[in-house]
Amino acid sequence: MGGHRGMQGLSGAEGGDFRTTHWSLVLAAGQGDASGQVAALDQLCRTYWYPIYVYVRREGHAAHDAQDLTQEFFARLLRLHSLDTVAPDKGRFRTFLLASLKHFLADAHDAAQAAKRGGGQRVISLDALAAEQRYLLEPITEDSPEVLFDRRWALSLLEQSLTRLRDEYQAAEKTRHFEQLKPFLQSPATDGEYDRVAAQLDLSPGAVAVAVHRMRQRYRDLVRAEIAHTVTSQEELADELRHLFGR
Repeated sequence: MGGHRGMQGLSGAEGGDFRTTHWSLVLAAGQGDASGQVAALDQLCRTYWYPIYVYVRREGHAAHDAQDLTQEFFARLLRLHSLDTVAPDKGRFRTFLLASLKHFLADAHDAAQAAKRGGGQRVISLDALAAEQRYLLEPITEDSPEVLFDRRWALSLLEQSLTRLRDEYQAAEKTRHFEQLKPFLQSPATDGEYDRVAAQLDLSPGAVAVAVHRMRQRYRDLVRAEIAHTVTSQEELADELRHLFGR
């Protein structure tokens, strides 16, 4: 899934401690606080529901059915007893989720009927209209549902990390700096661009260059931290980076 610019140098994990990531807490089923495990899984599902929706749509299900199926899939996944089947050998969260979804869709008719009967609560804040509008903007491609799933997973990671970065700048009362510097996360500056931004922010061009460097580094750190929530080791983190970003 390479081709995401601005991801140079992605390696390692923020802090290097994988014992309390979202996914590691889920994998601790039966060994600790069940409510904490459900909360961790809930957070992961709320972050990564859209790649699931895209996969279901690309499998040929109509929009309304895809919405029902996505909700029912997460409802089943989030039921407490479902954690009993989650063992440490399930691998990273992305692969576990996709395998679980394929198993769920293997009997899609029964799953759809259960959803229409109200078999699961609306556990994910899935805006049906927004979800379908996003899907309709997906590029026309012959790529498989699996490839599209991974692509949307990678983009969800970047979007989540960008949101966290924006929140940090806002908390530091530097929202204007964020908006001016954000374009340089994905592409290098052309001649004169640092001068233009420097005038906007009342800084020197050199100070802008330093600020861009720091923003890029922080963004990379946040992406690593976001991926770390879905794996349980440094090795898996490195594998996910290579798989999703070709790094």
